[in-house]
Amino acid sequence: MNTEFDYIVVGAGSAGAVLAARLSEDPKTRVLLLEAGPPDDSFWIHLPIGYGKTMWSKKYNWCFHTDPDPNMNGRRIYWPRGKTLGGSSSINGLIYIRGQHEDYDRWVEAGNPGWSAKDVLPYFRKSESNQRGANAYHGDSGPLAVSDIGDKSPLIEAFIAGAGELGVPRNDDFNGAQQLGAGYYQLTTRKGWRCSTAKGYLKPARQRSNLTVITEAQATRVLMDGTRAVGVAYRQGGAGGAMREARAKREVLLSAGAIQSPQLLQLSGIGPAAWLKQHGIDVVVDLPGVGENLQDHLQIRLIFESTQPTTNDDLNSWFGQAKLGWQWLTRRAGPLAVGINQGGCFMHALPDEAKTPDIQFHVATLSADMAGGKVHPFSGFTLSVCQLRPESRGHIRIRSTDPFEPPEMQPNYLSTDLDRRTAVAAVRAARAIAASSAMAPLVKREVKPGPSADSDEALLQFCRDNGATIFHPSGTCAMGPDPQAGAVLDARLRVHGVQGLRVIDCSAMPTLVSGNTSAPAVMMAEKAVDMIREDNGHA
Repeated sequence: MNTEFDYIVVGAGSAGAVLAARLSEDPKTRVLLLEAGPPDDSFWIHLPIGYGKTMWSKKYNWCFHTDPDPNMNGRRIYWPRGKTLGGSSSINGLIYIRGQHEDYDRWVEAGNPGWSAKDVLPYFRKSESNQRGANAYHGDSGPLAVSDIGDKSPLIEAFIAGAGELGVPRNDDFNGAQQLGAGYYQLTTRKGWRCSTAKGYLKPARQRSNLTVITEAQATRVLMDGTRAVGVAYRQGGAGGAMREARAKREVLLSAGAIQSPQLLQLSGIGPAAWLKQHGIDVVVDLPGVGENLQDHLQIRLIFESTQPTTNDDLNSWFGQAKLGWQWLTRRAGPLAVGINQGGCFMHALPDEAKTPDIQFHVATLSADMAGGKVHPFSGFTLSVCQLRPESRGHIRIRSTDPFEPPEMQPNYLSTDLDRRTAVAAVRAARAIAASSAMAPLVKREVKPGPSADSDEALLQFCRDNGATIFHPSGTCAMGPDPQAGAVLDARLRVHGVQGLRVIDCSAMPTLVSGNTSAPAVMMAEKAVDMIREDNGHA
């Protein structure tokens, strides 16, 4: 194999697959894409509801756990992350959300020109093939398919009406003029199948002779010549596999995600000098912010038993399973085609403190002890709620020089007063919707947290005992103008103090967007491709 390329992309996930596909559109540009996991050849990856299987698959999922979090009663939180072509876009809940316009304007205010809502909208539109067609906010010819949920659900309709009783309007497009409201989510699906970035972007691009894709190739470090990135070392073939190197004539592009991109930088001598020296790593560039600024959405799941049958009933019987299978086979419809969370809501938990919605709901027509877990034996549904812009900050730090040892992951959930008060208010908001005249007839009982948990103290304890990730770790290689203030990247996603190296994934977010992170990761990669071409003189 030729070991020299123009660009090496590390990680074939939500961002990396986009980078490789777009950069290889130029036949004169040679691109290598390295993916630590196997090909996306599992049926369960492509069936929308299949993430209940891939959620626990060590073949397609890193199956990380955080370190014990002192704010969560010392619990270790399960953090699934995609390990296959498409990365987390191959195992996620399929929800297409961009965040609020103000999120991106806030990035500009923090010293990152070019990332305003107006600046990023063209890249969202470019990436998207929306079932509804093109308009001022949406595109209809991009690689990423975005579809409506076909069949309306009585439970979701009741939730939307219940939110309306609290003054939250119905919203048929959370990615349009405003995010506020309750409604159905759009999903990254096409005709009942998942559309990951591997499916939408990478599959057609792999026909090109100038794109090389290597799976089961885990990067171990960035090769440096002084302060210039010149290639990547990687292990091919899993445990016991051969160690190899590849060279990049132009740039190395890290898209390994908010956990492993900072890990790779630290292993390569780029990060907090004191921490690197503690592990015997020669410091190439002292960047205190590498691995810091970790942010995530903490998911609080309220479980209800329903007076009416739910998807639990179908999944708990052979007849019900056959019915769901028939719906999917004949119409590409039903729960198998839409995953788990069908509807949602963006609203204010603390309206006197938040100018824009500060919490998000994911409403599932089934219930389980955790996302992707075995459904309960009763008719159940879930109101899951998270704080959109947490103040809590954690970190990612290597434990050793072993690139195959997972790093220290400390989210520090609920470590600020605002986050604790928002969590409690979010639970109360969920209860208020459940108690509305529209939803109350569907509620037989509140299973979790249960009516005995009523005080703020009891509800906060419930959040500490039961809160989990909703899979949006971000911010660990943050964009910003000042490296000594914690910035890792400049506004063009270049690593401060290093030539030929960028980080393009959710770790680059200076602050977490107000919603799901897959669509923003795709947008960031689309925008990065234009910047890479401009900076390398082949725009």
